[in-house]
Amino acid sequence: MEMTMTAEDYKSRTARSYKLILLFAMVSITMMFAGLTSAYVVSQSRADWLMDFQMPSAFFYSTIAIIGCSITFHLAKKMIQKDNQSKTTMYLLSTLVLGISFVILQFVGFGQIVLNGYYFTGSASSITTTFLYIVVLVHLIHLAGGMISLLIIIYNHFKQKYNSTQTLGIELGAMYWHFLDILWVYLFLFLYFFK
Repeated sequence: MEMTMTAEDYKSRTARSYKLILLFAMVSITMMFAGLTSAYVVSQSRADWLMDFQMPSAFFYSTIAIIGCSITFHLAKKMIQKDNQSKTTMYLLSTLVLGISFVILQFVGFGQIVLNGYYFTGSASSITTTFLYIVVLVHLIHLAGGMISLLIIIYNHFKQKYNSTQTLGIELGAMYWHFLDILWVYLFLFLYFFK
């Protein structure tokens, strides 16, 4: 007996495949950051480790911004599921503004560290600030991928490609942004408390 695949089955299978690929990518990224944070822990025994280093205040605000991104992306997904195009637009654009704010605040934080007399590279640098720089920069690289995907999602949304029956792009984007959010909150708390 031959079974035929309906368009709905195909769509469902495709969505599962994309989500699985994204999940594998997120696991790989998590493993990389686990390695970086493990190296950070091991390096704390070095004689040149900065014991009195304080996280820049801009990193606190950037944490609020990225948590806001998760909230607005989640709301965009909920609104498209209800076919509310205007609110989906508002929440997607809010996510973009918050994402840009996060990136700007990260660089403001780097500036605050330098103003406090700490450097990331060169003879005046320390292993502590170099590790911080690497961890934050690698996260920003992954966030750049999130920003590009968000811009594509916004473009597709304006082209009317999403509705209550077609939400895959927004779902995948929201999954990745939630992951970036959780990852940054983990890194921030790790770097703040693990001195």
